[in-house]
Amino acid sequence: MTVTPLAPVDNRPQEHAAWHALKAAAHRLRLLQVKDGSIPEPEQHADAAAHVEAITAAVQELAPLFPHDAEYLGRTVTAFEAWRAGGFAVPDFLEPLLAFQPQLDRVDGLQHLVVFPMYTQNGSTSRLVEAVLIEVLWPEFIGELEAGEYSNALFVPIRFLDFTEGYDTNSAVLFPETVAVSSTPTFTWGAIFADREAARFRRVVRAAADITRLDLPADALELLDDQQLTEETFVMWDLIHDRTHMRGDLPFDPFMIKQRMPFFLYSLEELRCDLTAFRESVRIEHDDDASPEARRHAKLVQYAVIFDRIFRFSITGSRVRNYDGLGGQLLFAWMHQHRVLHWTDTKLTIDWDEAADVVVALGEQIEQLYWRSIDRPKTAHWLAAYELVSATVTPHPASVWAKGPDALELMGPPRGLTDAVLDDEFPLSMFFEALEKKMKPVIESTAGITAHTA
Repeated sequence: MTVTPLAPVDNRPQEHAAWHALKAAAHRLRLLQVKDGSIPEPEQHADAAAHVEAITAAVQELAPLFPHDAEYLGRTVTAFEAWRAGGFAVPDFLEPLLAFQPQLDRVDGLQHLVVFPMYTQNGSTSRLVEAVLIEVLWPEFIGELEAGEYSNALFVPIRFLDFTEGYDTNSAVLFPETVAVSSTPTFTWGAIFADREAARFRRVVRAAADITRLDLPADALELLDDQQLTEETFVMWDLIHDRTHMRGDLPFDPFMIKQRMPFFLYSLEELRCDLTAFRESVRIEHDDDASPEARRHAKLVQYAVIFDRIFRFSITGSRVRNYDGLGGQLLFAWMHQHRVLHWTDTKLTIDWDEAADVVVALGEQIEQLYWRSIDRPKTAHWLAAYELVSATVTPHPASVWAKGPDALELMGPPRGLTDAVLDDEFPLSMFFEALEKKMKPVIESTAGITAHTA
């Protein structure tokens, strides 16, 4: 639902003295916290209390700038005061979390002050106090898509205004499940920082294109030159990707239930969602009834999916069960083996007239795997998924899984099969080994990147 904010907000809250005081107090408080968010040392409680007092005072001073978040910010102050009164045990911010409902106010440019003890995905794994100023991105054509075939009431695209240390990392999401709470509520929103996604995409793809001597199409070059255009493109990609996790012929629940599975299954689920966004963008691009803006961005989504997957995902992070990395490797190898991507004479080329059909075909292979899985037991589904991946990406020569079902202990619990998967079951190809060495400094430089630092 889109509503008009109750009152206009200050468009530069990150310049307020109260915000700087909040950041400083949060920084000092974080130094006292342990992994679960508590502060167990009694001799540190006096200092912690002073920092909490500074945080709550700053929140109260800033609150009038965010009238649409009045209840949430009021409960935030109460939660901090209760945490202090309780001797800084494991924090419980359930009440403010329940009051924070940004999905109800998806208004372009609307700002929020967010303060929680939380971990940040791809950032800090400890539930430390984080504060972040954000701004909603909701272009008109996105609102039209979401109101039509791509409804996603939980999706909130955002950009950074400023943040504490936990977001000076690779984290590009703000998810309610990361917040320290006493009981798990029903989650009603998920926010993604499109500006960080766009900024690192532009930096990484520009460098990768130079290194591989890839001639980019004119409209793809626009993405590298225009941060706002790229942000809007990622919002469209994320809108369709995010809703796909719970749609389609699924093996009950392929991703969202917390269960221990071989990491290549997560690779296929994330890639399925990206390739659904790709397929739907191809359809929208050729839909005469779609708006010109939607059609324009639909073409750009296709470039974004391919380039982000093959140039960044494939070589980002460690080689320990890197499911996003494997998804990028799979897309690259599939395109290469279907002869629309070429590495010849140390130059990368892509046949764009044929590329879309080939990429869509990979998505269809994954969807067929999912459709068949409904009639298969878990072990059989895992084996079929491995067969799909290993038919394109070469497994490690020492892999037990690569030797086939006869080499695996199939009669024991599923955990044994998961343990038999190597941490780097599908090593980088020689192409990616060489590219990773050249690209590593560029990828590392994108930690903490925003639209303002791109």
